[in-house]
Amino acid sequence: MNGASLLVKSLECENVDVLFGYPGVSICPFFDKLTESEIHPVLVRHEVNAAHEANGYYRTSGKVGVCVSSSGPGATNLITGIATAFADSIPLVVITGQVKSEHIGSDLFQEADIIGACESFVKYSYLVKNAALIPKTVKEAFHIASTGRKGPVLIDIPVDVLLEEGFDFEYPDSVNLRTYKPTVKGHSVQIKKIINELSKAERPILMVGGGVKLSGAKDEVLKFVSRFNIPFVSTLMGLGIGKDDDPLYIGMVGNNGSKFANKAINESDCLIVAGARVADRAVKQPDLITKDKTLIHIDIDPAEIGKNAGPNIPVVGDLKEVFLQLNDFEESFDFSEWVNRLNSYKMTRTGLKESTNLYVDPKEFVSMLTKRLYDESVLVTDVGQNQIYCCSNYVSQGSDFVTSGGFGCMGFSLPAAVGAKLGNPDKNVISLNGDGAFQMSMCELSTLKQEGIDLKIVIFNNKALGMIKEYQHYKYNNNYTFNELNGYPKFEMIAKAYDIDYMECENSDDIQKGIDWLLNCKDTCILELNVDRDAFTSAN
Repeated sequence: MNGASLLVKSLECENVDVLFGYPGVSICPFFDKLTESEIHPVLVRHEVNAAHEANGYYRTSGKVGVCVSSSGPGATNLITGIATAFADSIPLVVITGQVKSEHIGSDLFQEADIIGACESFVKYSYLVKNAALIPKTVKEAFHIASTGRKGPVLIDIPVDVLLEEGFDFEYPDSVNLRTYKPTVKGHSVQIKKIINELSKAERPILMVGGGVKLSGAKDEVLKFVSRFNIPFVSTLMGLGIGKDDDPLYIGMVGNNGSKFANKAINESDCLIVAGARVADRAVKQPDLITKDKTLIHIDIDPAEIGKNAGPNIPVVGDLKEVFLQLNDFEESFDFSEWVNRLNSYKMTRTGLKESTNLYVDPKEFVSMLTKRLYDESVLVTDVGQNQIYCCSNYVSQGSDFVTSGGFGCMGFSLPAAVGAKLGNPDKNVISLNGDGAFQMSMCELSTLKQEGIDLKIVIFNNKALGMIKEYQHYKYNNNYTFNELNGYPKFEMIAKAYDIDYMECENSDDIQKGIDWLLNCKDTCILELNVDRDAFTSAN
C-alpha cells in the first residue's frame, strides 16, 4: 500500500462515509485511491465551502466532518471555513495536500505554509513526513477533534508521502496522548456547591449555549430545569434547546435577544452558565452579570471559565456528564413565584410591526415559517440582517437552529445546509440567506444538484448589504457608502440556470402562500422575498 491508501483505509476505520473536497495535483493520489472505497466524496465548487459543508454535516449527523483540498490556494481557501468551525467548536478533520517534502520552504509552485497560517484557529495540526505515521495521525486527529472542547484538526501531507509505497496497514486500537487528557466528569465538590447555592437562591436562571448541543446534553439539561423548576434562557448558539410554549423557557439573551430574557438575567440572584463563552453577543457587559448574584460557569474548556467574567463556582467538565451528576440529587426547590414573574414579562412581548404591504416583512415571515417547523426540521441561517431577523423572531417548536455564531461568516448558510442535508437526509433543511451572503456561495447550487439533494432556500432580497447599511444609519449619520447591490443577479434566472423551482413573495400578503409553496416543494426550491432596503432589525 502507498500513503494515499493508508489515508483512505484510516478514514474508513473512523467510519467516515462522506467527505467534502476539491482536487489538485498534490492531493490527487488520495482521490485516486478513494475510488476503491465506499466513502462518498462530495465535489464542492469552492474550497471554503468544503469546510462549511463538513461543518453542517456534523451539526445533523454528530459525526466529525471531513474536508480535503490541495496545496497552496486550495489550502488557503479553506482557512475561513476552518476558523468558522473553530469559533463554534465544530469538530473537523481537515486534510491538505502539500508540495514534495524536499521542496518545502523553497517557494515552489502552489506551496503555502498552511500549518503556520492556521495555527491560531486549529485545535491541533500535523505535518506528516513519513507515510507509516498516517494511521496513527488520523486516529489521533479524530480523537482530538471530537473530545474535550471540540474543534478542527489539520493534517498536511506532502505529495511524495502520499505516493510512498511498501506499507502494510495496521490501525491503532486506542489513543494515549500524555499531554491531552480532557476533564469529562465534574468535580463532585463543585457539583454539590451548585445544589447548595440553589437551596439558598430565590431567583435562579440557567443560560444554555452551543456547548449543550455539542455535548449532546439537551435531554439532561431539560430534565434538570424541569425537575428543579428552574427557568432558562439561551444564547444565539443555544437556540432550539427550549420550546417557546415551555413556561420555563424565557427566550434568547444578548444584543439581539428579547428584552424580557435580558431582564431575567439582570434580576436573577443565581446565574448558571452552561456551555457559553459569556462573550459580547450574549452578554454585552460581562462584568454586570457578576453584580449582586452568584455566577456558576460550567464548561468543558477551563480556558473559557473566567475569561470574560469571574465565576463564584467554576465547574470543568462535559455538560452531559455534569448534568447527569446534578440530576442525581434528590433535593426539591420551589421557584414558582420567580417563574410566574418571568412569564408575566413574556406576556409583554410586542407584536410584529404592521407591514406597509409594499414589501415582505421579514420578521413576520420568520415568525410564520418557524411556527410550522418541528423536530424534523433544521433552520440554517447566514450572517447579516437575515441572521438577526431569524434569531429575534424564531419560534422554537423543536426545529434545530444552525448558524455561524462566533465568527459571523457570510456565505455560510447554503454550503452548511448542503452538509446538513447529507448528514441527515431525513431532515427538512431550510437555508435562509441575505442577497449579499447568498452571492458568496451560490456556486454550491451546482453541488446540491450534482448530489441530488433537496433544500428549501430563502433569499431576503433588499438589494443592499443591509447590516452595513443599518450600521451606517446608526453610527455614520446615514452616510450610506459601499453597500448597494443594485438588484443583481436576477435570482429567478439563477434558479432557471440550475433547473431549480422558484417563487417570489412581493409583499406580506404573499407570505402564507410562499411558505405553503416552500414547505410543499418536493425538490430544491428558491423563495425570494422582496424586502424593504430601508428596513432595520429589532428584537421583539
